[in-house]
Amino acid sequence: MFGIILGLIVLMALAYLGWSIIWVAPIAAGVVALTGGLDLLDAYTNTYMTGFVGFAQAWFPVFMLSAIFGKLMEDSGMAKSIALMLSKLMGKERAVLGVLLSCAVLTYGGISLFVVVFAVYPLALSMFREANISRKILPATVALGAFTFTMTAIPGTPQIQNLIPTEYFETDAMAAPIMGIIAAIIMGVGGYFYLIWRQKKLSAAGEVFEEPKDKKIFAQDDNKRNIILSLLPLVTVLVTLNIFKWDIVIALLAGNILILLLNLHKFKGFVKSINGGATGSITAIINTSAAVGFGTVVKEVPGFSQLTDLLLGIKGNPLISEAVAVNILAGATGSASGGMGIALEALGSKYYELALDTGISPEAFHRVASLASGGLDSLPHNGAVLTLLTITGMSHKESYKDIFVVSVLIPIISVIVAIILASMGIY
Repeated sequence: MFGIILGLIVLMALAYLGWSIIWVAPIAAGVVALTGGLDLLDAYTNTYMTGFVGFAQAWFPVFMLSAIFGKLMEDSGMAKSIALMLSKLMGKERAVLGVLLSCAVLTYGGISLFVVVFAVYPLALSMFREANISRKILPATVALGAFTFTMTAIPGTPQIQNLIPTEYFETDAMAAPIMGIIAAIIMGVGGYFYLIWRQKKLSAAGEVFEEPKDKKIFAQDDNKRNIILSLLPLVTVLVTLNIFKWDIVIALLAGNILILLLNLHKFKGFVKSINGGATGSITAIINTSAAVGFGTVVKEVPGFSQLTDLLLGIKGNPLISEAVAVNILAGATGSASGGMGIALEALGSKYYELALDTGISPEAFHRVASLASGGLDSLPHNGAVLTLLTITGMSHKESYKDIFVVSVLIPIISVIVAIILASMGIY
């Protein structure tokens, strides 16, 4: 038990320092193995790598096709077209809402949140300039639209954080729709009103828009895109996944093919975009697989039974222990998918058994796992947070407080509400 806790501390500390989880996870797993009496070499080459390879085998096609989908949407100008349409629709008076909705639509349509940040930032900067809003809340606005309700809550989202639980609970992407929708409303509406309150507070203090000191150059695309055609690939992925019930791999493949067909005049750039997406997916899948490998080693040591008893012994609804486990591990790894991967790899079968024994729907366990992964994951060392602050040219001191409220605090509140709903039999 001590070894597991020590391994988690090592994992969290090194991840916080910015060290890659690709090699940090095996080190932390080694700490767990040594203190748990396992053979160190066997724990790494056999136990750890079994979990690592198993996750990669199951999910690499999804990671790769999703990354290619996002890259094609970005390079074709379709993502920018959607963001531009929504920003114009909202107008400068509702700049925060315009940026928020742009990020939300793109993320819910299956585009990686990393791609969304690059696609939306130039437009967000322009809208904040016109509305004379302080750039301090710009990162939090993007985070609210891309890192929260569209990632974990809205039923049917093709983001990986909503898909991983399907493997453990025999559910689909639409699991627990009522819980998901209410949680999404809490995150979206609550986060929006908080940002509006912050906007007014900053304006009252005389803090308005200031040009970024480091003006990053983003590629400009003056070719106007038909908004209906731009939306079609996103709609295709959502419809084929949730209505036709196609496998996510087939749904993403259909979306990619449609993008290529709608942009045949740009065929010369196809290979570069596909290569870029495929290459980018490698780091994402390896990071999550490394975290899952750590969870596999944890499951093998004697102290795991004590950890299981401790978590499952939390009084009340077993969904509470699931939420605690996923949240803590997401915070430790700085990754929603990584933390969820560790928790469900180690405890997923136990929670599925509890679902069958207690009569609580497996869909509720699915939704709580997904929602909980989007809480403490957004601590300061989270990769998406670091990327967001880098792109927007803001520091943790200037903007992280607002990011914390909209992507950590409010999402945790939504998990609590979701568990209450599940305890009332409302899924």
